[in-house]
Amino acid sequence: MSATPQEAAAALRDGALILLPTETVYGLGADAGDPKAVAAIFEAKGRPRFNPLISHVADAAAAAQIAVFDAAAQALADAFWPGPLTLVGPVRDAARVCDLARAGLDSVAIRVPAHPMARAVLAAFDGPVVAPSANRSGRPSPTTFDDAVEETGFAVAAAVDGGPCRVGLESTVVSVLDGRVALLRPGAVTRAQIEAVVGPLADRGEGHRSPGRLTLHYAPDAPVRIEAATVRPDEVLLGFGPGVGEPRWSLSPTGDLGEAAVNLFRLLREADRTRPAGIAVSPIPATGLGEAINDRLRRAAGFVG
Repeated sequence: MSATPQEAAAALRDGALILLPTETVYGLGADAGDPKAVAAIFEAKGRPRFNPLISHVADAAAAAQIAVFDAAAQALADAFWPGPLTLVGPVRDAARVCDLARAGLDSVAIRVPAHPMARAVLAAFDGPVVAPSANRSGRPSPTTFDDAVEETGFAVAAAVDGGPCRVGLESTVVSVLDGRVALLRPGAVTRAQIEAVVGPLADRGEGHRSPGRLTLHYAPDAPVRIEAATVRPDEVLLGFGPGVGEPRWSLSPTGDLGEAAVNLFRLLREADRTRPAGIAVSPIPATGLGEAINDRLRRAAGFVG
């Protein structure tokens, strides 16, 4: 049974965990300033503690109380919030986002989500909520309520059903530190969209300041083979484009990258439930949103070049 935003906020105030829907993926949420609650997230997920968490807040004004925003950060917030963009900036108020949530760093990752249920929970709680994806560490992120409950529902006091996630990939993460803007994790807000606001990005960012950068991540139990031209016996092929693979397993029959992003984690999970010898994925263009899709697939396959 789905909890109301008010019930979820009450659970957060009690130091408990919740399942939080966002437009990207479902999150496992806790009060960002409560070290015991944050520690419970790491325990439930089996997540390494050197991996920082993203704090979710109701609006840009709340974000500015926690992080220091320069002109570039403010321009990105104005352009893409609420939405699937996380900004990493110097921490302003370390008490609001505890040391464990920041992995001991002097920076903080923060986002204003667009999902109306997420925003209702955040408004009712009136504080930052850390909410990494609600999967056990290393597995595909849940993009439906049922998958989130299956993964980490055992650990929560309240679960909010927000329906299927409309984006399907974790947020884009951009660091804005020391006058440099760098893309740390690709997502639905694309490199081109970011550069249209702030100009060319720095060549390299400090990847340890972002979640989702482990070499093996987003992985089902079955081995994943990417850019597959042929299918081996007992493999499931996740196709992309007209006439590629079975319709049931197509990321997008028309070759639409947005549709492929929405379907990616759901189909990885569904294919894995058939206990195949492996999961093959046909080639996907690397432009635009394809950069983020291919990033997730490389990590699911345990390969980051």
